[in-house]
Amino acid sequence: MASKNVVRLLKNSTKFNCKSLHSSFATWTPPNDETHTDQQFHPDDYRNTRFIGKRKEVNKNWAIKLIAEESPKCVKERIVSCDGGDELLGHPKVYINLDQPGNHTCGYCGIRFYKEDH
Repeated sequence: MASKNVVRLLKNSTKFNCKSLHSSFATWTPPNDETHTDQQFHPDDYRNTRFIGKRKEVNKNWAIKLIAEESPKCVKERIVSCDGGDELLGHPKVYINLDQPGNHTCGYCGIRFYKEDH
């Protein structure tokens, strides 16, 4: 039964004019907006079909840029804990040693800390 349907579909498929379909998208070029992961497809890649007639929406507020805008937090303690700042939306508590001079970054949220007397 299924093989008969396949044969019938193949016979009918020659009736479609694929050249006219192809020519309507011949001038279309895929959007090439920069993403935070630098995801770009080759213009002939089939995954570009999801953007035909649409705009590729890319969030320009990348997390790494937003974190860089925050100034480092000055603390007096030798060891500081970071839990993301919010009990419900934060991250597991980590302890950051500030014995060495300079900024020290939380591995989860990117918040920077430095010791006051360094």
